[in-house]
Parts: sequence; structure tokens; C-alpha cells
Amino acid sequence: MSKPEDNARGRPVPSGRLSRLGQFGRLAGGLAGGMLAEGARRLAEGERPAMRDMLLTPGNLLRLADRLSHLRGAAMKLGQMISMDAGDALPTELSQLMARLRAEADPMPPVQLQRVLAAEWGREWRIRFQRFDDRPIAAASIGQVHRAVALDGRELAIKVQYPGVRGSIDADVENVATLLRVSGFLPAGLDIVPLLAEAKAQLHEETDYRREGLQLEAYGRLLAGSEAFVVPSPAPDFTTDNVLAMSFIEGVPIESMAGASQPERDRIAARLMGLVLDELFRFGMMQTDPNFANFRYQPATGAIILLDFGATRTVSAATAQAYRGLLAAGLSGDGEAVKQAALDAGFLGEAAVRRHGDLIDRMIGLIVSEAARLGPVDFADRRILEAIRDQATIVAGDREAWHVPPTDTLFVQRKIGGIALLAARLKARVDVRSMVEARLGMDTV
Repeated sequence: MSKPEDNARGRPVPSGRLSRLGQFGRLAGGLAGGMLAEGARRLAEGERPAMRDMLLTPGNLLRLADRLSHLRGAAMKLGQMISMDAGDALPTELSQLMARLRAEADPMPPVQLQRVLAAEWGREWRIRFQRFDDRPIAAASIGQVHRAVALDGRELAIKVQYPGVRGSIDADVENVATLLRVSGFLPAGLDIVPLLAEAKAQLHEETDYRREGLQLEAYGRLLAGSEAFVVPSPAPDFTTDNVLAMSFIEGVPIESMAGASQPERDRIAARLMGLVLDELFRFGMMQTDPNFANFRYQPATGAIILLDFGATRTVSAATAQAYRGLLAAGLSGDGEAVKQAALDAGFLGEAAVRRHGDLIDRMIGLIVSEAARLGPVDFADRRILEAIRDQATIVAGDREAWHVPPTDTLFVQRKIGGIALLAARLKARVDVRSMVEARLGMDTV
């Protein structure tokens, strides 16, 4: 979530089915116009433009980010997922444009906010507070957050869901999928129906604020007494289906610690990576949204504040075991074992191995050689990642080799990849090998 100072008045959230469909129609029209203009420009210069090149222009990315930021809800959430998962795969300038989806949404205007809260708490809701700040301190895809002080003196963070978000999830997911298909991003034969169904189910869970309150409470119990992490306490007396109230905890954006000392940056990244390993192998549950805004930091205490538990999922024993096998194979230095473990876990598809075996072997070789190194991994050094990315791009360009991993694996991998991106942002150095060995109970490998 981000601070929306630049748009204090906000834009109303399109809550009706027809109004949201109209927004998608305008988006599709704008993208088509941008593609035609780019195609004409490239043809005039003697090029034969590919569909992807015509679509991924700065102008179209701005159109996409602006329209999804206006829609909020599932449409923006899916855009966030795509931009986060793309990571370094997009060119720098396009990655920066798409990062807007991870950084900000348009807040509701005050009139719409008042209408939502009156429906949840009654018309005289303000008498329950000493202070309620109308301007949100953060605005994201599903809701915006306000700071308040209850009559009994509790400092609260109040998350208010945008109207119409829950009812528009299924249609938004289908509309985004249609845009991806029409744009040529997805091959016609790729079956993404199970993935779409899972995305809808996940988003419905994220809009269930009572469920999120229970997850917040459960996570607080798991980390009770921790010096490394702080979890807000739920405030059930202010929580409804569309409002989630919790204790307000002061902190700074975690990415702002990029200017801290090397030891502090290393400690932050190591704690987050350790948390992911604990989620996977100890807790059996994981908060799967690695958006940087879901982590804040207390410089005075060194504690990391954990926020937003709507995307919390159970980690099945089978998924944990698949990662255990994959990590153990990687630490063993056996490339063939890594490939087989990746196939067994569903990370790799048979078609990709059959069609691009040599490339995949080279990628695995790079990963295994990196895993064999003792001491800290320097996440600021992107050379290995860039080499793997260049080879993976070739495989990804072959649509006959496309493969959709199991949905549980996708959500876990999204969290792992997001934390790695944050470690890179912090230019952290972390002894990942020792951490994994400790979690797997392997003294030496």
C-alpha cells in the first residue's frame, strides 16, 4: 500500500457491473489504439513488429497501470501479481512503469468513504472515535487504510474495502484473462482454467475481512514473543465484513532501509528469508503476497512489522515435501537430481525438458554451482540471475513448451521470488545455504 498524497480527493471506485465492464472496454480500446500506432511506426521504419513489442510500449503500460489503478479490486490485484512476478524480466523502463501498480491506487473520495462506513457502522459512526483521519495513510487494490483513535484511547489502523470489489472478482478475473489472450501473451492451447479458478478463490478469501482478522490473530500467536517480527492485534469491535480494524504500529517502509548499514540490511533480509522457510517447513501456513508494502520496519528495535494477511494460505504437506526435495537436491550438487525434483514438483514441464534439455541443464548447472558456494549470497550481484534469465527467456518464448505449475507451488514461489527481489533492493548478503541446511536438518551436505 502507498501514501496517496498526490490524489487527496480520490476517484470513485466503479462498483457496478456495467461501469466496470465499460472501464475494461475503454482499456481494450486504448491498448488497441496504442498497438496500431506502434505497429505503423515500426512498419514505416522497415520492421516487422511482433504483437508483444507493439503491446509492451511505455504508452500502453501507462494506460494499463492507470486504468487498473482506477478499477482497483481483482483487476488491479492481478496486475500487481503480473508486475511483481515479472520482476527483472521486463525492460527497466517498463518495469518502472508497471511498478506503479505495486505502489499506489486511487483512494475513494470522502463522500464515497462516508457512505461505506455509514453502511457498516451506522450514520453516527464518528461518535465512536476521538479522531478518525479521513485521508487514508495507504491505498491498495482491495481497500484503503485510515488511522484513528477510539474513545478508549486505542490507536487503530482501519482498513476499508472498496465498494463492489467482492461482487466483481469473477468478472474482473475473466476480463483480465481475455485481455491476455487477445493480446497474444497466452498461447491458445494453454489451459489456465484451473489457475483462474484458484485466482478467483484466493481473491474471494482476500475480500473476507473477518477471515483475515482470524488469520491475523493466528499469525500473531505463531510469532508471539518474537523480537524479529511484530504483528498487529485485531480489534473485533470495529471489524465487519467490509472493515478490518487492528492496532496501529509505527514503522517506516522497509525498502527505505536500502540506505542503512550493510549489517542491518543483511539482518532484515535474513529474517524475512528465515520467515519464509518457517512458513514452508514449520508453520504450515504462508502469507503469499510479497508486496513490499506489506512489510514495515522499526529502526529503533530492528523489528519487522508484518501486514496484510488476506493472502494467507495453508501449505500442504505435499508442497512442503516437494520444496524439501528440491532444496536438498540443490545442496547436494547433483544437477540430474535437481531436474528430477523440479519435474516431480511440477516446476518443470516434460515438454520444456524434451525441447530445451541443453538450456535447462545449463540453467540448473548455474543454480547448482551457486548453491555450492559457501558463505553469503550477494543479492546485489545480478550476473547469475541475468544469465539464467537470458536462457529462461528462450525457453519461455517457445509456446509449445509452456507449462502451468500446480497452483500451490505458484503461490509459494511468488513469496520466495518477492523476498529475493526485496533482498536485491536492499543489496543484502545472506548465508542462504546455512539457513536451508538448518531447516532441513542437514549439518553438512
